[in-house]
Amino acid sequence: MDATELFDDPRLTTMGLLFEAFEGVVTKLEPVWKAHGLSGLDLNALMRLSRSPNRRLRMTDLAAQTRLSTSGVTRLVDRLARSGLVERELDPGDRRSAYAVLTDPGADRLAQVLPDYLDAVERWFTGLLTPAQLDGLISALRTVRDLTNPDATVGVDQPAKQRSSAG
Repeated sequence: MDATELFDDPRLTTMGLLFEAFEGVVTKLEPVWKAHGLSGLDLNALMRLSRSPNRRLRMTDLAAQTRLSTSGVTRLVDRLARSGLVERELDPGDRRSAYAVLTDPGADRLAQVLPDYLDAVERWFTGLLTPAQLDGLISALRTVRDLTNPDATVGVDQPAKQRSSAG
């Protein structure tokens, strides 16, 4: 295969479109979480906790789901705890483990953010697609996610109402 054929490979276009679409959507959503005094990482963590059994995850599972190091997730949880949005709870059965737990004020804050966030998601992402396109995209994203990032759902039970790991 010569260089011209490599440069014209449709897989490059596919990956380029994925990166460009992701960056574009994030750029449109960022003002929403910032207007509510949160970072994208804060919102991601709060959503993951809210959608987890008992609104809690092991710190190691939250780290895996957010792709943070253990020290990174510790800093994130500490920052959210200082704001009263989460608390750290030690595992009585394993003193080496701790949970990040969404507090009632954290759930309230998330409930304040989500209507604006969901409106923006609808405007800049899901609302741009037909129902069939959206169903196909969700299925394709789950396939890719499950094979490339299986830790994204670690620690998350799937309730009767099917959900992605957090978003």
